[in-house]
Amino acid sequence: MLSSKLEKKMEKILQLLERLGKETAKGAPIIVEGKNDVQALQKLDVNGDFILAKTAGKSFLDTLSEVEKKEKQEVVLLMDFDKRGKEWTKRLIQHLEKMRIKPNSFFWKELLGLVGREVKDIEGLATYVETLKKKCGG
Repeated sequence: MLSSKLEKKMEKILQLLERLGKETAKGAPIIVEGKNDVQALQKLDVNGDFILAKTAGKSFLDTLSEVEKKEKQEVVLLMDFDKRGKEWTKRLIQHLEKMRIKPNSFFWKELLGLVGREVKDIEGLATYVETLKKKCGG
């Protein structure tokens, strides 16, 4: 019983990541917190134009101006699932909307719902997926 529940969960996560990969392949930049998040996503075959929001010395406004320079209509938000990540996501949504840029938080919300209790950050996602695969015998 447990394994089929886990398999369903894993399937949902993998489908979501595949959709995310397709979305970002179209050119929508992805805002993540740091380099390790980028590496984890790349391990999961999500590539694209990453914007690192929490790199050394970078402010919230620096991140927004970097988004603006990309001149894209949409940006995918993938901050961590912890309290600060949630706060940043909320702030980014508010500011991006004012800038007339569509903040895509769909993937973040879906992942948060699927793994939010077990994974606190994007960085931990790749390891989590690996662990799930092992548990499901894959």
